[in-house]
Amino acid sequence: MYRSLSIIGLFAILFCGTALTACGQDNQGPMAPPPKFEVKRIPSVPHPGPPPIPEQEIIRRFAANEDTAKKVYESYDFEQTIRIEELTNPGGKFTVTGEEYTRPDGQRFWRVVKPAESTLKVTHYSFEDVRTITTLPTFFLTSDQIANYNFLYAGQQKLDELNTYVFQVKPKQLSRTQRLFQGVVFVDDHDLAIVETYGKFVTEVIEEGAKLPFSLFETYRENFQDKYWLPTYTTSDDYIGSSADDQFPLRLVIRSSDFKPNASVAPVSAAPSNGPTKN
Repeated sequence: MYRSLSIIGLFAILFCGTALTACGQDNQGPMAPPPKFEVKRIPSVPHPGPPPIPEQEIIRRFAANEDTAKKVYESYDFEQTIRIEELTNPGGKFTVTGEEYTRPDGQRFWRVVKPAESTLKVTHYSFEDVRTITTLPTFFLTSDQIANYNFLYAGQQKLDELNTYVFQVKPKQLSRTQRLFQGVVFVDDHDLAIVETYGKFVTEVIEEGAKLPFSLFETYRENFQDKYWLPTYTTSDDYIGSSADDQFPLRLVIRSSDFKPNASVAPVSAAPSNGPTKN
């Protein structure tokens, strides 16, 4: 059964929110996002009342759930489609489909299973141009990562069928060895699990090589087995062009589907109970 989310605007120095969908089923990717809803804005420095559960307890418990979700996610092989859309008239699309899988040695890889197809009208991309997309980190805010971040509680938000706690997340300092997340996370108040993220990945190193215009990524999660919230759908809107007069919009969509347990990876047990949760 699908569960929808509508996003709010947060982190004013970074972005404004858009509508979103998070879904709950075992093997299929989410439906396309619903029509845009009214955007509700929160100040860049919010001053909400305290949550019913202490903030540090919420962080500790969602991090523990992230520990398990990351292990479960890495135990699956799945199909992934990368699509770039020209939001122009006329406009076209570039699409390539691959598989993310785990080798017997435990390493994760991405391989093309369907050749790239393009009907782009204004620009040109090949798989080599967008290969960098397959290296985007899959963000899990695990127990061993929370010490790298500052958290600012931004209040509670009703996202259609879900009630969420909202946290702004910012690295304490940049790293030369890994890309860190800067943005906002939405935590379901029942499961105390992250159900959506919106932000960018930052590093101290200036990266070279092929670059795409996309920087802010909105990732929706699905509920698997009524236990785990796993990322399955990412989107990003941006512009390309040499000057303000000839810029045109592009949209990136990354959709993961057809999840299958990897035979070489041991199954993951459910996370231990963290105590009673709010119903």
